[in-house]
Amino acid sequence: MSHLWRNIGGTVVFCLLTCLQLTAQDTARYKGMTVNLDEVIVAAKRIGFDVNSFIKRVEDDTTFYRAFKNLRIVGFDAVNDIQILDKHAATQASLYNETHQVVKGKCMTMQVANEKVTGDFYTRKGNYNYYTAELYANLFFTKGTVCADDAGEISERSSGSLARHKAQLKQLIFNPGKPIRGVPIVGQKVAIFSYEVMRFYDFSISAENYVDGTPCYVFTAKVKPGLSRIDRADVVIDELITWFNKDNFEIVGRKYALSYKTMLFDFNVKMNVQMTKFNGLLIPALVTYNGTWDVPFKKRETAVFVAKFLNFTGAQ
Repeated sequence: MSHLWRNIGGTVVFCLLTCLQLTAQDTARYKGMTVNLDEVIVAAKRIGFDVNSFIKRVEDDTTFYRAFKNLRIVGFDAVNDIQILDKHAATQASLYNETHQVVKGKCMTMQVANEKVTGDFYTRKGNYNYYTAELYANLFFTKGTVCADDAGEISERSSGSLARHKAQLKQLIFNPGKPIRGVPIVGQKVAIFSYEVMRFYDFSISAENYVDGTPCYVFTAKVKPGLSRIDRADVVIDELITWFNKDNFEIVGRKYALSYKTMLFDFNVKMNVQMTKFNGLLIPALVTYNGTWDVPFKKRETAVFVAKFLNFTGAQ
């Protein structure tokens, strides 16, 4: 009999714990999407946390992409480590260097130190032999004296389809979740807040500390498990996780994975970005990348890189 009561008692405790857990969970609706909320967000919601306003802020955010442009208007030291991998995941070419950027007025110059190069990272003419390296340099390196406008925009010397393609590719990588104009295949598939795309995702808001200890609200979008092959073909962003500072809702970090495959091209990219602040500007402090690209007229490239930014200074 006592054994029976122990079983009954255990069942009751399990049911109570399950009920309490279910009570602590909640959902919210935003533009047709269902957003799961953890118990901390449910409690915050009861005392005034506006879920819809928060999601709207996430949807409209431009500060993440802007943060990369802010690197054009501040001085900094950087450590750059780029590795091009072969099909066996061994390094076939690499670049390591340390750079120091100085900004005078609206113009910047960069000094390079401790550079180490392996393999065929450069062509015989000194150009980048790999597309990933060229994109990296276009974003993080400065050659000679380059001047920007007040918004950190730099006029590209190159023009035409190649320059446009680079701009679109940078937007895809550094501004995930937004539609990309002029890209016929994936341009709208990355717009996870659009009605046509949101149905492929599970959305959630939770509360946790970031890796540096900052208390954050975390917005997560992950592809729903078990999608049909047809639906999966409409997905580009596999995962998008963004940490927002609880005090001011600024982005302190973002982790995301992108992939897509057609007969013409395919890519699979994972990135992690940690942010910092300098003179009121949001700026990347650490960027890690692991990705493979296979685009028309180029050989498949698989690369990993780490970019660290520190010792920021204002314009002189």
